[in-house]
Amino acid sequence: MKKNILFLLAAIIVVSCGTKVKKPEQRSKFLKGFSTYYNTLFNAKDALNSEFTSRDVAHKDNFYAPYIPILTYEDQPLGSDLGQSSAFAENSVKMGEINRQPANNKGGMPSTPFAQANANGVPSNPNDEVNKGATALEIAEAKALKAIGKYSVIKKGSEKNKTIFDAYMILAQARIYQGKSLQAIDALNYVFTHMKDDKRIPLARVYEGLAYSQIKNYHKSDEIFAKLKSDGISKTHEKLLSIYYAESLLDAGKKEEAVRELSRAFEINNNRKLKSRIAFLRGQIYQEQNKNELARESFVDAYKYANDFEFEVKSQIEIAKTFNGRGNYDGAKDYLENISKKGTYGSRKNEFYYALGLMAGKAGKTAESQEYFQKSLLEKVSDPQVRGLTYYEIGRNYLAKNDYIGAGAYYDSALVVMTYEPSKILLKNQSENIKKISTNYYLIKKNDSILNLAKMSEPQKNDFFAKYIEKIKAKEAKEELERKREERSKGFDTGDYNSNSLFANSSTAFEDFGTTAKGFYFGNTGTVSKGSSTFKQVWGDRALIDNWRYSKKMTSIVDAKNAALGISTAPNPRRFEPSYYIEQIPTDVAKLSQLKKDRDTASLGLGIMYQNYFTNTPLATKTLYELVDVKPEEKVMLQALYEIFAMNYLKNPQVAERAKQILLSEYPYTSYAEFARNPKNSTFVKSSVEVESEYKRAFSLFESEKFAESQEVINQTLEKFPKDALVPKLNLLNAFNTGKISGKEVMILQLEQIVLNYSKTPEGVKAKEMLNYLKSEIGFQTTDNNGNVVQQNAPNIPSQPLKQNQASPINQINNNPPASLQNNNGMPTKPVFNEVQGTTLAPLQAPANKK
Repeated sequence: MKKNILFLLAAIIVVSCGTKVKKPEQRSKFLKGFSTYYNTLFNAKDALNSEFTSRDVAHKDNFYAPYIPILTYEDQPLGSDLGQSSAFAENSVKMGEINRQPANNKGGMPSTPFAQANANGVPSNPNDEVNKGATALEIAEAKALKAIGKYSVIKKGSEKNKTIFDAYMILAQARIYQGKSLQAIDALNYVFTHMKDDKRIPLARVYEGLAYSQIKNYHKSDEIFAKLKSDGISKTHEKLLSIYYAESLLDAGKKEEAVRELSRAFEINNNRKLKSRIAFLRGQIYQEQNKNELARESFVDAYKYANDFEFEVKSQIEIAKTFNGRGNYDGAKDYLENISKKGTYGSRKNEFYYALGLMAGKAGKTAESQEYFQKSLLEKVSDPQVRGLTYYEIGRNYLAKNDYIGAGAYYDSALVVMTYEPSKILLKNQSENIKKISTNYYLIKKNDSILNLAKMSEPQKNDFFAKYIEKIKAKEAKEELERKREERSKGFDTGDYNSNSLFANSSTAFEDFGTTAKGFYFGNTGTVSKGSSTFKQVWGDRALIDNWRYSKKMTSIVDAKNAALGISTAPNPRRFEPSYYIEQIPTDVAKLSQLKKDRDTASLGLGIMYQNYFTNTPLATKTLYELVDVKPEEKVMLQALYEIFAMNYLKNPQVAERAKQILLSEYPYTSYAEFARNPKNSTFVKSSVEVESEYKRAFSLFESEKFAESQEVINQTLEKFPKDALVPKLNLLNAFNTGKISGKEVMILQLEQIVLNYSKTPEGVKAKEMLNYLKSEIGFQTTDNNGNVVQQNAPNIPSQPLKQNQASPINQINNNPPASLQNNNGMPTKPVFNEVQGTTLAPLQAPANKK
């Protein structure tokens, strides 16, 4: 009987494996699913798993980015097999960080899951891609397509082979992780159409929401995720949904909603690693919102559930960052100091000292904070970014004390070791700004010092430099004592490399750095590089001066400051003679004037940079008011007053008031004064509409040769609007009327008055040019109204009133302008009166209106 059964089974197997091919719809659904998995789908899953494994190995959290991703690739669920994963860690790349590629969609037709299939609906030999060195994700995609094309069973519009669902999930995942989100959505649409009754549809919807969030269609993804929540899906699917939904909300900028979803995800997910990562991300959001207490609680949860040493350390550092200065500082400090001494935590001392420095700073203990940062620098580097941040914090302390050389030095050190590129870019900009400020700051100090010395009498100079020389002698005596102490110390390199010397027969001796080839030492760049490194390890960063072995002096911030101030570090034989310094002080008035001009310009730039680079309005205002007090040249003075007023009139009007009053009293007809009068006006030196109208009428009367009537209109307007912006122009037009009515002498008197009252306006400048011409020995030619000469070699303009047919000085100026009114070819520019008219109604050029 047993033999018969075995024979029957063998016959069935032989028949089933026969060469005759049945049509797809005639095959058994069971065998169809069996063949799908073991023939093709298994390879697709294997390729996808291989990709996730390699990504997980390469994954390293960036704790310095604004947010960490929740999911990594560890225990990645494949296809619809969520139950195989203890943690739904499906995406270590933030949704917005995947390189998106447009779907292949030509001719406006919707793409399909069979985009790579041939005319018969079968994928075009996916193995060809594998042979060409395709990536694991491309292999997974090709294999999934092959399984779909070969084993799909459609009856009455429904997919009968349930294993095809897995194929579509693998296909969607492979495309999502390649950044082909639109093609992934196309594949999922097939599932929604032909497998809509499958119990695993919610999983497909989760991936659909993920795909939409990747293409930044947050409205659609939010709609999908919200509907899934309301539908009451299984707990397994809900765990994955909560994570993707939270990250989608965060990417959309909905931080409050993201926090609520993260809290829900934290409650329903039981995996410790996942809970830790969720809590850490939630803490980052709270910290960004300055909710330090809530952030602290979240980071404590992250530390509590962490199953990774790195995560434990970073969580502790973030907890320290949330210290608000009002808590138990001593208790928190003791805790971190103790934990840094325990076991493997000792290898992270530099990070714990950095955290302690931050805590001390928030507690208002600046000196203690700097001590911790310096301790951090002495420990072994465990994280280059933390080392860079430590340098940055020390540099910030120098910057707070206006020590720009020191700040710049530490910022440069931070840039060398930092690994997080966005931080480096921001710091690089700050470092460059500090160097610009430093240049101005030390130029001001140097020039101030020289100018103060120049003002001293000879006895004062001698007394000053006598004290300075005493300081130099004391400093050099101290250095000499240190040198002798070093000489007595064991192993000091005296230059005698005998058998007892520390440097005798050393493998690091400078004559041999492990190279066997003989030759010129500096001819081998590798040897020179190694020698330089070894030198610094033994001697430190020594200054390039005489007797460098005996000096403990190193190139330092002090040296950099001395260089900025023009102080030489090399000792001069005459350094103990007061006359050596006195004879270097300039006495020439022109040189001293230039020094002050350079100093004032640098001070103006410094004040503006304080405001623009660091938004330090109090320091910028103080610097600019100090500049105003030393009475710089007019151009610098106006700019300084304008900057003071512009940066303070909204927030500190009482501070801006002094600058406003100086502008209005001493420079009333400048555009800066007009801005101070009405800072919210979009134009400067804007006249009232009525005055503009009256000016146009007066000028029209002048053109019609009705000079008396024009003069009357002007006098009435000046009496009614004595402070209007057009006052200088009205006076200039009135002077021209006077020239027509009363003659040259009276016109000159009025022009002189305009120059006196409005010297800083374009009208004042024009009046001065005309005065220079009218007072010259050049005679005027009499012309008619068309400019034709009436009388040759006419005498100067008579003092009596001009007749109607006599040429006016205005026409003479138009026909024979002074050099200042001619162009480079000696040709006159446009007529003076036309020029006056042209500038009458146009606002004067002014600095940009600051709000």
